[in-house]
Formats: sequence, structure tokens, C-alpha cells
Amino acid sequence: MRHVFAALGCIAALIMLCVSAAMNWQYGFNLGKTPFDSHILGAASIAADCLKALLPFFIFAAWRHRNWSQAIGGSALWMVCILYALASAIGFASLNRSDTTATRAVQAQQYQDLRAQLDQVSEQRKWLQEHRSVGMVEAEIDAAKQNFRWTSSEGCTNATVTLSREFCEAFHKLQAELAAAKTSEILQAQATEVRQKLSNIDASTVTTVADPQATMIAIISGVDIKKVELGLTILVTLLVELGSSMGLYVSTSTWRVHEQFRRPAQEQTKVVEIVEPRPVGMQIHAPPQQEAPLALPRSDIQNYFNDRIREDDGSSITALSLYDNYCEWCERSERQPVGLPIFSRQLTDLGVQKAKIAGKIRYIGIRVHEADEEDGGSNIAAVS
Repeated sequence: MRHVFAALGCIAALIMLCVSAAMNWQYGFNLGKTPFDSHILGAASIAADCLKALLPFFIFAAWRHRNWSQAIGGSALWMVCILYALASAIGFASLNRSDTTATRAVQAQQYQDLRAQLDQVSEQRKWLQEHRSVGMVEAEIDAAKQNFRWTSSEGCTNATVTLSREFCEAFHKLQAELAAAKTSEILQAQATEVRQKLSNIDASTVTTVADPQATMIAIISGVDIKKVELGLTILVTLLVELGSSMGLYVSTSTWRVHEQFRRPAQEQTKVVEIVEPRPVGMQIHAPPQQEAPLALPRSDIQNYFNDRIREDDGSSITALSLYDNYCEWCERSERQPVGLPIFSRQLTDLGVQKAKIAGKIRYIGIRVHEADEEDGGSNIAAVS
């Protein structure tokens, strides 16, 4: 399962790396004076971003092997790459955020202006008196002009008698009603045009504020909105750059869970005594009698064998599982483990048989027994 998680983490880290590389490329591309210079700087930016992701592996490898100069030089180069990537990411994020907020502000202002214009037209139409349609009023005015009072009053310019004055008064009211009808038609056309413009604007994308996220965080936290916008920009920058620089190294850590960081003990070198040749005629004395050799102390492999391993005819265990258990035993007893080849050879010298089963090297007829768990303790299974 850890391999699946590591693979998913590597995929996410590679996506972050591609995003960061795109930001760096755009930043470097915009620095060039000519198209050729722009492409050179863009390529250098992408290379710096790739180094930023690979340098943690190189730095920790040099540190582990005690190559201090390489580790320090790699760290300095890594810091330069990080700073360059941060600068490009901050510029990219701030520019995009300002453009987005400016576009939203313009859309919101345009929408509010159209709504205000529509409300103004509707209010003006309310001020007009009740009237009939333009055609009806014009027809009634034409009919009134056929009346003899219209001729006698010289087109309602010289009304002297009472009946002529009453006729002219009614005629002027018709003209006022006609003017109101024509104004209403003009306002109706304006309202229709404004509604058409409003229908072309997606109301779901229109907000009352330019940056709703920053505004809401500022209201909740009580912090100035400018500081909130700055913090959000830095947050996006850190997300991309830290994810792209350390994502691969952190994701592959699960594949190094069982890696032994201690150096295995070296084999003891055999000392061979060189005997110089004796001159001719020299008397040969018998070598002195040597004392009986003392019993050599048992090796760590023998101690481990006596402490952890039990004979069991129906059991078997893989070589790697047994070696991991041996390393854990050495760590508990504060001993220095030997390498896997030496461990395997000394275990074979103790009479343990091994065979290749299903593509894996297995030790036959033994099982691992935990000494501190005599009753009901957990043993490594016969088939590991």
C-alpha cells in the first residue's frame, strides 16, 4: 500500500513542479528584450526549477557520505533556485490576482450602472400622467381640427368667445396627452435596451465586491483587506514552490522506510606472518611449545542465532525478513550489524539451509522467536 501512496504523492509533486516551471518560464520569458533572449531566459528558468526539485536528493546524499563541500554548495544553489522561484511565483500570483479583481470590479460597476439606469427610466415613466396611445390621441387631434371652432379661433391662437376658449382648452390637453404618450414610448425603448444589456451579462459571475475571498477573510479576522490579499498571494506562492521543491523527496520517503543508515561492519583482515629464510648451516631449534588456544568468544551472529532462531521442520522465512529482524536485534542490543552477504554466509556456516522458492531466497527449517514474549508472543510466521 505504501507504494501506491508514494506513487500518488510523486504524481502530485510532478504536477506542482509543472505549475512552478510554467510560472518560472513566464517570468524569465518576460525579462528578455528580444524573442531569442526571452527563450533563453525561459529555458534557464525551467532548468532552475528542475534543479530545485532534484537538489534535495543530492544534498542529503552528499551529507550522508560526509561530502561537506558538495552538501554546502548544493544547499547554496538550492537556496538561489528557491529565491528565484519565489520571486517569479509572487509576481505571477499577484499579477493574476490583480487582473481578476480588476475585471470583477469593472463588471460589478457596469452591472450596477445598468440597474440604476433601468430604475431611473422606470421612475420617469411613473411621473407621466395616464394617457392613451399615440395613434388614438393623434386621431382625436385631427378630428378636432375639423371643427369650425378651430377655424374661427385661427388654430386656437385667437379664441375670443367662451365656446372657442373651451374648445382650445380641450385641444391643448390633447396635445399634452400626445406628448406624454410619445415620451412614454421613448422611455419604453430605453428600458428595453437596458434590459437587453443586462441579459447579456451573466448575473452569476457578478459580485458586489472585487475580491469576495479576501473581503470575507478580512471581515472574519478583522485584518485590513490589503494585508489579507498579500497573505493569500504569499500562501499560493509557498504552496506551489514548497510542493514542487520538496514534494518528490518527501513522497519517496516511504520507499526508504527499511533502509539501514548504519554502515555494516567490515570483515576482519587476516594477518599472515612472513618468515624470513635462515642462513645455511644455522642450527634449527625446535619451536617452543605453545599454550592451548583459548576459546574464542561467540560472534554476534551466533548470539543472535541462539537468542532469536528456533528449529522448526515445517517453517521457512525469507532472507530479507530474517536480516531485518537481525538488524532490529542489533539495534536493541546496541551492536553493529554486519552486511547482508556476511550475515548470510555466517548463517550458512551454522548449518542453516536455504533455497530459492517462488523467486525469493528462503531459509528452511527455522523460525524467529521473540525471547521476551514466551507466552502467547508473536513469532514471525513460517511463511513470510
